[in-house]
Amino acid sequence: MNVNGLAAIVTGGGSGLGQATARALAKAGAKVAVFDINAAAAEATAKEIGGVFAACDVTDEASTLAALAQARDAHGPARIAVSCAGVVTPGKVVGRKGPMPLETFARVIQVNLVGTFNVMRLAAADMAGLEPLADGERGVIVNTASIAAWDGQVGQCAYASSKGGVAALSLPAAREFAPLGIRVMAVAPGYMETPMLAGMPDEVMDNLVASTLFPHRLGRPEEFAKMVLAICDNPMLNGSAIRLDGAVRMPPQ
Repeated sequence: MNVNGLAAIVTGGGSGLGQATARALAKAGAKVAVFDINAAAAEATAKEIGGVFAACDVTDEASTLAALAQARDAHGPARIAVSCAGVVTPGKVVGRKGPMPLETFARVIQVNLVGTFNVMRLAAADMAGLEPLADGERGVIVNTASIAAWDGQVGQCAYASSKGGVAALSLPAAREFAPLGIRVMAVAPGYMETPMLAGMPDEVMDNLVASTLFPHRLGRPEEFAKMVLAICDNPMLNGSAIRLDGAVRMPPQ
């Protein structure tokens, strides 16, 4: 799929991986709608890339429908949907203060997994009504998993569960949408230079870099964006999750 001239939506587009992806899609000629729960951040990114923005809580159906309607009015139904909205809330199943509060676990699942599914189902419904492109493709959905889906550490039960669910969505959704010409992929980044890692002590950052084999550094958001563009471009990428991690494998803790 050549993204030039096509409509795209990016959730979590106000910062980090989503912002880099919005920039890359716009540079490649896509008409980008930036969704973020932080309206000011979404607006700033959209202004920078010449796109449109919408405040969007991906866990809320009405909010997501409204954001999609705004994007549709500006650019038409999206053929590209990239979900980058997510949260990290570490905590042990049983910590010093007792069991993890159930609402803490549920919130991570709600944002990272349910929110991703919510955007996927609504975007796919729009894509299904589009005329197929020359190669029969109607759209592509790219979700954000994490290497924690396979390498989850102590204190990451909620996060790893949510991202494991995102990775597992890829194949059954791709199978369901295949007759419609809609592909579904997930990218599972390793340690990336994003706001989620900002503010960590130097010692922690040094350990993260030390465990990344090659390149011997943290990943860059722009590299995640390049992977999204590669997925859009290559029609054989479908139904799986790609690790983007410099061969790092997270230790137990």
